[in-house]
Amino acid sequence: MTRAVYRYVPHTIRHVPEGGASFEAFCVAVGCGAESGAHDDQADAQDWALGHTGRTGHDLFRRVATDHAKVTRGE
Repeated sequence: MTRAVYRYVPHTIRHVPEGGASFEAFCVAVGCGAESGAHDDQADAQDWALGHTGRTGHDLFRRVATDHAKVTRGE
């Protein structure tokens, strides 16, 4: 019989500020497909969505925030 010993090692995952973040908005109105493109500032993507709504009347968007994260061993 083979025996094994497993040891639980805690890890954490955290946002890495130096990796930055990007924000995007995508219009999901049927047939539209317009998108803001990636922005470093969340307000820029939101401003694009507000302007798009003003020009087209489209009022439903998918918002995406992307960041970098690092996993570190907790020992």
